[in-house]
Amino acid sequence: MSSDVAGSSDGSGAPGASGGPGDDAAARRPPGAPEAVDVFDTTLRDGAQFEGISLTVDDKLRVAEQLDRLGVRWIEGGYPQANPKDAEFFARAPRELSLSTAELVAFGSTRRPAGKVDSDPTLAALVSAGVGTACIVGKSWDFHVVEALGTTLDEGVAMVADSVRFLRAAGMRVFFDAEHFFDGYRANAEYALRVLEAAAEHGAECVVLCDTNGGSLPHEVQAATADIVAHLGADVQVGIHTQNDSGCAVANSVAAVLGGATHVQGTVNGYGERTGNANLMTVVPDLELKLGIRCLPEGRIGLLTAVSRHVAELVNLPPHPADPYVGSSAFAHKGGLHTSALGKVGGATYEHVDPAVVGNHTRVLVSDLGGRAGMAMKAEELGVELDSAAAANLTEELKRREAVGFVYEAADASLELLMREASGWRQDVFALEGYRVTTYHRNALRGGAPIDDGESMIDTEATVKIWVGDERLKAIGEGNGPVNALDQALRTALNGRYPALARIHLIDFRVRVLDSSSTTGAVVRVLVDSTDGERTWTTIGVDTNIIEASWQALVDSLVYGLLHADPA
Repeated sequence: MSSDVAGSSDGSGAPGASGGPGDDAAARRPPGAPEAVDVFDTTLRDGAQFEGISLTVDDKLRVAEQLDRLGVRWIEGGYPQANPKDAEFFARAPRELSLSTAELVAFGSTRRPAGKVDSDPTLAALVSAGVGTACIVGKSWDFHVVEALGTTLDEGVAMVADSVRFLRAAGMRVFFDAEHFFDGYRANAEYALRVLEAAAEHGAECVVLCDTNGGSLPHEVQAATADIVAHLGADVQVGIHTQNDSGCAVANSVAAVLGGATHVQGTVNGYGERTGNANLMTVVPDLELKLGIRCLPEGRIGLLTAVSRHVAELVNLPPHPADPYVGSSAFAHKGGLHTSALGKVGGATYEHVDPAVVGNHTRVLVSDLGGRAGMAMKAEELGVELDSAAAANLTEELKRREAVGFVYEAADASLELLMREASGWRQDVFALEGYRVTTYHRNALRGGAPIDDGESMIDTEATVKIWVGDERLKAIGEGNGPVNALDQALRTALNGRYPALARIHLIDFRVRVLDSSSTTGAVVRVLVDSTDGERTWTTIGVDTNIIEASWQALVDSLVYGLLHADPA
């Protein structure tokens, strides 16, 4: 039976990709490797088991939209019999999703030991899920059949055969996930093969080899997959599903494809139970850009970074900056040798692919490890004119600042202001004369005794004295903490002078103690995230006094926002 491999009509490689002579996908493709594979995403099912993820039905629908936008072939929507949310997802999907490249798959398991398919609630839920394809999981390790299920090996095979046959008779396409396959194949290859044969003979069009415990290594996966592909023949598609417990989920997926698998299961950003599943944001570009094996429709690989970050927002987890290809640090350069080479001959010196191919971009990080070349490149990136003398002086100043705790790679807005000052610019928004912050903790009292009913209050008041031109201004602000009070006081003092200030808001505030051994005298680093509704930026402050560090970051935030405000 032929597979639905994505893009099989066009095996061309992505423009600008490295990995072989020219951009010819066929030239990059190893002998015997498939031209294309189907990408099966299980973020909504297996990925949702990742610690810290709890998806609403609306979340699942939005994630599915992003997966379809990326161009995956299959989206495993969940286990419709497992919980009300998954059942509601399959009920709402036909009305609320308009999928252009992907098809939804319902996940379930084989019938129970000694059970009947026509009365099995899981199989019934799959048939009534309203989708055309089911993926069912069954045991392929004899140890699990005998010990976990408490039944015979013959019954284990029958459970698979009966379930596949029942779903096929109901008009569904069937994929079979062979749970613990690689462990089972090592322990009892004969039984593991019997299970796959039973699934294939009764109509499963794809048998998926699952490294459920995540303990296999690439050479084992490739050899076993090649064995199965040869054993089952061309009429049955072979797939791969890997977990990352040994840190090899991506490598194992690639190895399986080199062994002949044409169906790859994984999740966005590697979400999944325990240490996660194969990260499709790495598997896909490894296959397409390095090996010339098509995974997505033409042009869709450029959406990888955007989809990765969008889904991270939907599941409410921060993107991992060091993720290959799509991470914010994937093409970030900090060392002096690296940035110097980048400035001379471009990204090919230290970038294995053109970041634009996957929707990412080169970033130059300035730090005490860098030099003048990196500083000049970063200035150009930020739109600041910095001559060589200024770049050299700023490089030394940056080393001094980083020695006391400033980290400008996390605060581009403060860095840009520092660069502008190095070139001779001075901010003229205001000049500080001084500020004062007072905090008053007030308990509710009754008869002279504190009332323990949550009515105690903390009042914070800030006073700022500033100069705008030749005009001296003084204002008082109240807030729920020192930063909020200072922000309110400064805005009050500047009221009416800078209309764009009304659009600038602080959205996050983070504090890190840099030297905990100094206890209350430790240096603290404050990072402030701000937005004007269209862009966001980060500023930094460092001091032994948390209020002073906060003031530094606050002032940089407002000055930067006004500097880049729309004149209209």
